[in-house]
Amino acid sequence: MSRIGKLPVEIPAGVNVTVDANNLVTVKGALGELTQQVDKDLEVKVEENVLTVIRPTDQKRHKAMHGLYRSLIKNMVEGVSKGYEIKLELVGVGYRAELQGNVLDLVLGYAHHIYLGLPAEIKCEVSGDKRSNPIVTLKSHDKQLIGQVAAKIRSFRKPEPYKGKGVKFVGEELRRKAGKAAAK
Repeated sequence: MSRIGKLPVEIPAGVNVTVDANNLVTVKGALGELTQQVDKDLEVKVEENVLTVIRPTDQKRHKAMHGLYRSLIKNMVEGVSKGYEIKLELVGVGYRAELQGNVLDLVLGYAHHIYLGLPAEIKCEVSGDKRSNPIVTLKSHDKQLIGQVAAKIRSFRKPEPYKGKGVKFVGEELRRKAGKAAAK
């Protein structure tokens, strides 16, 4: 049996979970509303404050879907109750970030600015003074969306292994390489 799939999902107070006839799971909470279409072979049960995902057989496909959809639903419940936050650090001389309405303006060492339109579900903050690296903080109730946007921002200038310059997640450990050895 799937170790992840068989775990029940606790539904906290203030979160409402509904499952319709087409296996469309809707989760509503203080921070927003999310929906997820669950595979038709699986069964989703909501009893009191506990949600369980049940698979019909032990086929490889059913086992894979069992753990996947249980994790997606758990992330939705956690997102609408607590929310998610990702922090990105811009490491490099002259690297800047500025928020203009719903557009993030990034200066990452290229000859041009990079403008990224943010979805309405994501709240963004930019902080940093002259002595420290700028930090871009993303907040949302949708874990998939916030992860996708953070990965997109990081892809504009991935950290390089010699000096560590680029866009990195706060707390991320980078594998550093030794530079060129000095000749004698």
